Amino acid sequence: MDMIELNNISKIYNTGTVETVALANISFGIKKGEFVAIMGPSGSGKSTLMHIIGALDVPTNGTYLLDGEAVGKLSDDDLAGIRNRKIGFVFQAFNLLPRTTALKNVMLPMVYGGVEEDKREKRAKELLEMVGLGDRLYHTSSQLSGGQQQRVAIARSLSMNPSIILADEPTGNLASTQGEEIMAIFQDLNEQGHTIIMITHEPDIAEHAKRIIILRDGKIVEDSDGHNQRLVNHKRR
Repeated sequence: MDMIELNNISKIYNTGTVETVALANISFGIKKGEFVAIMGPSGSGKSTLMHIIGALDVPTNGTYLLDGEAVGKLSDDDLAGIRNRKIGFVFQAFNLLPRTTALKNVMLPMVYGGVEEDKREKRAKELLEMVGLGDRLYHTSSQLSGGQQQRVAIARSLSMNPSIILADEPTGNLASTQGEEIMAIFQDLNEQGHTIIMITHEPDIAEHAKRIIILRDGKIVEDSDGHNQRLVNHKRR
């Protein structure tokens, strides 16, 4: 059974008399342990799709099943619980508290999740060491480079041991060398069993994934393995 199952998902925004179709009858599944990149030009619907998968938004039509559970039927409290327990988020802008230490930034989801204080600190230290920041525990976000801040954000996304990591343009604000380092971390996490879904507009970054879904005008125009000639063709378009 697929961990994530989307069936005929549509998202329509109405602004006055203007109707905008962000997603049009999207259907696909993602199995546990996959590493999927979602690509597409600006306005293709990829961020809308990410928000629906992350239980941050609901579709206008269609059903979304997460571990066999219909997400659309859940209460706001249940959705918040899913976001805290099952899904780790990594954003382009890092979304860290700027005057807070790396350690406390990573501990924050565990505070909301009700994890005991001594266990929070122990796990946060382990995660920061895992992403190569064991010597930066007490540096504030403003004292870290962009690449280091994204490492903190990745560690934070793992704090509640989620089964799914959603990464929205995780290398968008980074130099190419830093981006490659971040992608190496994601590949290691995928090998450890984490399901990773990544939004990106960069073909070179998408090629790190094992599967690539390309959107255009709210529809899937390609769903294929990474490292293939069709992606090369996409680069040329």
